Amino acid sequence: MSPNHPRTPRQVINFSKQKGKEIIANFDGGLITSDAGIVWIAELDKKLGITEKFGNCFQDHRHQSYVDHSVHELLAQRLYGIILGYEDVNDHDKLRHDPALKIALEKLNELEDKKGWLAGKSTINRLEYCPETILDQKTSRYHKIEPNFEAIEKSFVEFFLESYKKPPLSIILDMDVTDDQVHGNQEGAFFNSYYHGVCYAPLYIFCGHHLLVAKLRSSNVDPAGGALDELQRIIGLIREKWSETHILVRGDSAYAREEIFYFCENQPLVDYVIAMGTNGVLKLRADDVIEKAKHEYEKKTSSNN
Repeated sequence: MSPNHPRTPRQVINFSKQKGKEIIANFDGGLITSDAGIVWIAELDKKLGITEKFGNCFQDHRHQSYVDHSVHELLAQRLYGIILGYEDVNDHDKLRHDPALKIALEKLNELEDKKGWLAGKSTINRLEYCPETILDQKTSRYHKIEPNFEAIEKSFVEFFLESYKKPPLSIILDMDVTDDQVHGNQEGAFFNSYYHGVCYAPLYIFCGHHLLVAKLRSSNVDPAGGALDELQRIIGLIREKWSETHILVRGDSAYAREEIFYFCENQPLVDYVIAMGTNGVLKLRADDVIEKAKHEYEKKTSSNN
């Protein structure tokens, strides 16, 4: 990809102009990138306002006269890097020179000059790392960017609600846990026999393809730990906009907890389908229902054949 090219190439892909400069993609060399697709991702992001909205969930205590990269720019650069497959912050010491990422972040001025460089790993790390021991970001020398975790969590639900032109008749909330394998001595990571490795066990709640909850947890906790609090929070936010929408809560046997059942049963227009762990007593009591289901299934499959 080349922002400006002296020759007219045979095959050209035109992008939108930025600051009066024409952006084209061609196959004649020049400033080359292997991650040109991020330009389309960035345009979609600008339309939806995702990184801009998340950027507003941070408070910036830095002296603005010394700031080269806004919180929004740091957040967008970090997220775009992850989308491209660069999960490590250290990768940005090379990515900061990538022309496609510069175009995505609207940093086109003087591509060959240091003024056009993107943020490096140390600057981005200030966005991510703020120890709990830092009580006052204003007086801290290094940790001056303060996240508002409640606002970040709320944003996930707001994006979901805004994706609908009108309230749907019904939605399904799926609760699940998975493993996030680690390699090293990360704080809070433990060996989990179910996942056969050292990992975290984050809690997720989805509605279709929409991520509503992503809560990082140690892998030595109850799989249902925190699920009730998150259900109460997101259903409360949904109800503020959609009072008549039916909500079905689904989960596997890890979420078969009386407090979750009780909450769902006492909410208007909320039902739940949650699996139960298999045991001999349950099988015996459900034997008639199981046989009936098997019979109906066999009857249905035979009629279709």
